[in-house]
Amino acid sequence: MNAEPEASDLHSKRVLVLMPSVRDAQRTTNLLRENGIESTICADMAVLCRELGRGAGAVLLTDEFLTGEPLRQLTNVLRKEPPWSLVPVVVVAHESASRLKAVEAEARRSWIVVERPVRTRTLLSVIRSALRARSDQYLIRDTLSALRASERELVEQAEQLRAADRRKDEFLATLAHELRNPLAPVRTGLDILKRSPHDEAADRTLGVMSRQLQHMVRLIDDLLDVSRITQGKVELKRARVTLSEVVGAAVETSRPLIERGNHELGISLEDPDLTFDADATRLAQVVSNLLNNASKFTPPGGSIEIRAKREGDHGSIEVRDNGVGIPAEQQEDVFQMFSQVNRALSRSHGGLGIGLALARSLIELHGGTITVESPGVNRGSTFTVRLPLAREQVQSQGEAAAGATVGHERRRILIVDDNHDAVDMLAAMLELSDYETKSANDGATAVAAAKEWSPDVIILDIGLPDMSGYEVARRLRDDAAFAETELIAVSGWGSHDDKRKAMAAGFNLHFTKPVDADALCDALARPARPSNGAAPER
Repeated sequence: MNAEPEASDLHSKRVLVLMPSVRDAQRTTNLLRENGIESTICADMAVLCRELGRGAGAVLLTDEFLTGEPLRQLTNVLRKEPPWSLVPVVVVAHESASRLKAVEAEARRSWIVVERPVRTRTLLSVIRSALRARSDQYLIRDTLSALRASERELVEQAEQLRAADRRKDEFLATLAHELRNPLAPVRTGLDILKRSPHDEAADRTLGVMSRQLQHMVRLIDDLLDVSRITQGKVELKRARVTLSEVVGAAVETSRPLIERGNHELGISLEDPDLTFDADATRLAQVVSNLLNNASKFTPPGGSIEIRAKREGDHGSIEVRDNGVGIPAEQQEDVFQMFSQVNRALSRSHGGLGIGLALARSLIELHGGTITVESPGVNRGSTFTVRLPLAREQVQSQGEAAAGATVGHERRRILIVDDNHDAVDMLAAMLELSDYETKSANDGATAVAAAKEWSPDVIILDIGLPDMSGYEVARRLRDDAAFAETELIAVSGWGSHDDKRKAMAAGFNLHFTKPVDADALCDALARPARPSNGAAPER
């Protein structure tokens, strides 16, 4: 049963306001409300102290109250705060520094001082900072409460640790098994070679040895790749590579496994000359992995098909099979590390359950996506890789569709971020590339600027002080005037869920901070992408 929320929780985001006159207090609370900040006017210090007991995010008062009885009342209340709590007190002051230092010493705490005359922007910034600090205090309180969890909770945590330990042991056992299996026929093959004088037997044995060694090397390479990706040590060796080269190399690598399964392989490339700026070896590794996976989970005599085509400024590669399929509730799980959707079948075919996780990581390093669809068990699967095409190929498509664009108007770009330095640097960089820029530092200002200026592109930070970038995007998309405006999300969070949330909110692209300038300029030079959830992620 959930406990009722404490009064301090219900009022943890409000600002208690104490001013010399009702008019000053009302003007201040109106300003705070207009900027999304909850506040309560206190008639005198006694009322403010009483309200502090009910909970507050911060106190805003003038220095007239930091003297005599009002100061003693406030000091007595603040000294009774629990260890985790230190309510921020913002003082609007025109007193001398020595006077305030004396008051601070008497109260045994520090005030946040804003000098008169007060600028609205400065006051709002200080209040928001104080509320964030107060929110962190409540988080500390909740963390301390969680640390005092009941013994039932401790038993559950112990069981989770035991389960994790079991999974670790299963993985290590699987690893040892998988690495020993290829070594057994290699050793036997060597013994046969030592004893057999016949060339035909030697050739046959060498073939077995070669295949098993290749299998072992692939397992070890996958493990090493996972380690490198986890540590951020993978460096792509990018070069121009065509679709036919990638598919050809992958098929050559996987053909022995496909032939042993007596599978029918179909290849359909609508435009074999599609070009990517990519690491050819890594892309071939991904497609080969998908082919091997299809072969492992397709019964003998089944069919596997590769289809590739152009989709706007991307190329897509599909690997289809009519094999065992994947239940709907487990389709996303196949990309998790060490995943074995059908454990019994997976063990019979070998493998560590890291191939698809590795494939997704490599494709995302290329700025692409990989997805899976399956109608269900025993109805086959389709894995789809989407990759951005090489720049010159995209530009040639744009010229063919829209004609020459020499002498076009400068594109307008609205940059939205509460980090002023970040806005200034990005604006300077874009203006060097002949873009016209304006900036905003919060969501409300961004929406107003967009309606007033009608930008072609809006580069929008997700973590804004008044509303999230997702909410700003939704408000803009609700206005028909911004249906074609390109929205580019910029965020310090870059997980799959973060990127999907951005696409669902109406963004065309998602970049993870720090943004690569070349990648951003490359994206801006391309035609706008549809905001339908299938847009590429960066």
